[in-house]
Amino acid sequence: MKFISWNIDSINAALTGTSARAAETRTTLQNIATQAPAVVAIQETKLSAAGPTKKHLAALADLFKDYQVVWRSSVEPARKGYAGTMYLIHPAYAPTVTYPTIGAPAPMDQEGRIITLEFPTFYLTEVYTPNAGSGLKRLAERQVWDDCYRQYLQELDAQKPVIASGDFNVAHEEIDLAHPANNHHSAGFTDEERGQFSKLLAAGFTDTFRYLNPTTTGVYSWWAQRAVTSKQNNSGWRIDYWLVSDRLKAQVQASTMMDTGARRDHAPIVLDIDLGAE
Repeated sequence: MKFISWNIDSINAALTGTSARAAETRTTLQNIATQAPAVVAIQETKLSAAGPTKKHLAALADLFKDYQVVWRSSVEPARKGYAGTMYLIHPAYAPTVTYPTIGAPAPMDQEGRIITLEFPTFYLTEVYTPNAGSGLKRLAERQVWDDCYRQYLQELDAQKPVIASGDFNVAHEEIDLAHPANNHHSAGFTDEERGQFSKLLAAGFTDTFRYLNPTTTGVYSWWAQRAVTSKQNNSGWRIDYWLVSDRLKAQVQASTMMDTGARRDHAPIVLDIDLGAE
């Protein structure tokens, strides 16, 4: 099965925008659609509490014919039009959809950060992990989130194997970003965040890209949008992941990043995994 995950940075801009960046984003969506993935996971949709509009759904239907659309938006008391997640599900599949809360610090559980799909023999779940923020002002709450999220995945894993994707907002090791020495105290590369990701892996999960590419350098999933030369200089970070329960790692066939050309910000990540007849 092929799964694709992407922090899209506003699905409204992607589907209805008229800027050059919107056109780049739509091209990437079209490239995703041509691969006919079983599921597409999308983070940072930035939709209203009411979810996608009729115009959004029509545009998605044009790209992903007959795919089921499930979504979760930020709701009060969380900020409006913030965070949010979505799944596009191939018509060949009909998983059970849940919208879990994990007991995270308020209002993180209301920010639309997790959706989980239950298939007959595995769980597929996506996350948009809270950023520690400017000045690391949300770092303490982020650490509590990481503890709660790890416990949630372990609870799923106790029932059946887990495949988890999303923007985890952390570069785990120095090999996972272009300039580790300059970013040691930056959000996404603090000792605390990296340590929490190590705990997550130690709890029974495998970083599929690093499992297949243990020493590969210079492969990233995010380049700062505000830094005009970040992409051309490949000054990136790998902060988007496909994780699997350890007992699934031998079934992973490929874990890659999609080329998005000159477009900065996140790139889609692709997982090919042999799950047998599902």
